[in-house]
Amino acid sequence: MKNKFDISDFVNVETSQAVKCNLVERVKQRRKEKGFSQQELASRSGVSYASIRRFESKGDISLSSLLKIANAIGCLSDFNQLFKNPIFSNLEDLFND
Repeated sequence: MKNKFDISDFVNVETSQAVKCNLVERVKQRRKEKGFSQQELASRSGVSYASIRRFESKGDISLSSLLKIANAIGCLSDFNQLFKNPIFSNLEDLFND
């Protein structure tokens, strides 16, 4: 999916482009581990084949379609971990929670 430079190519920093590329590669890897073609994943998830192709080539997809794909490959519960950790602005917040 990678076809342009990202700052994370040069320094150790997370960028939305790098996260997106990594997510696409993990989903593609899981699809292959399950033995699904893109067409079979489309059928199992209810997401169009064109949307799956676009996601795997460009990283573009709606959240609802990504959730359907995650369900079809057995990873839906992974989304429950997003934004789960509290944010502490100082040490006092950490110890008073």
